[in-house]
Amino acid sequence: MTQHEAIDLKRYIRNIPDFPKPGILFYDISTLMREPDAWQITMGRLARQIAPWEPDMLAAVESRGFLTAAPLADRLGCGMLMLRKPGKLPGATISHTYDLEYGSDTLQIQADAIKPGQRVVVMDDLLATGGTLAASVTLLQKAGANVVGASVLVELTGLGGRAKVDAPVKTLLSYDE
Repeated sequence: MTQHEAIDLKRYIRNIPDFPKPGILFYDISTLMREPDAWQITMGRLARQIAPWEPDMLAAVESRGFLTAAPLADRLGCGMLMLRKPGKLPGATISHTYDLEYGSDTLQIQADAIKPGQRVVVMDDLLATGGTLAASVTLLQKAGANVVGASVLVELTGLGGRAKVDAPVKTLLSYDE
């Protein structure tokens, strides 16, 4: 085991109770990103997880998915596209509206962002109940992507979100919540 393999990245993630609302335990990755060595190790581990999928494109979920997808696209030599809320992308878009625990939300991509059959990996910071990640996969498939996987920094395994995602999921850090 190398020194980098021995580093526990969980110690760099701050837990904030009752954010953004009472009863929620927020996993704050900003404390991980502030530590250059820990962030480099994080990017290296994510790159090793994703590389076997041989993606043509990383699809970043707004907004914290941008934080991992941009440096990983550079490392892996692939493209990156953004999945955003309505009204944030110029030009023609493709939309997908999905249900949340309390209401609904919509994600969009630019209509010309994907060539049919491109190998795409979806990137986000956290997998909890799985609604957003599942919607991202559906939207990308609607646009013609071959979604080969999804990657997140943190998974709350007790919430069962992985089961909703129609793609293999790789997680860097898991918590039983």
